[in-house]
Amino acid sequence: MIRLNLVLLAAVIASAFYLVHTQYESRRLYTALDRSQAQARKLESEHEQLQVQKRAQATPARVQLLAARQLQMRPVTPGITQYVTVFEPSQPAATNPTPER
Repeated sequence: MIRLNLVLLAAVIASAFYLVHTQYESRRLYTALDRSQAQARKLESEHEQLQVQKRAQATPARVQLLAARQLQMRPVTPGITQYVTVFEPSQPAATNPTPER
């Protein structure tokens, strides 16, 4: 009977240690999850701010201003437009356009 009681006592103590360990792991994982969710919210907020800045940087007025200042570009006017024509050499009529086998 004493052996059975000692085995049961050892099982209860092992079960108690396992329960404490499981609760500790659960709390540790919960805090890690909470930190990860907080970081995800922070990154989402930063992403939204960057999207707003991106839209602000890509406005047509700003692009035109940068093109004029940094690239020395100017609007197109008919007075300064140059037209380029490309002359393709004509193919002789005797040539067969299909490839040979």
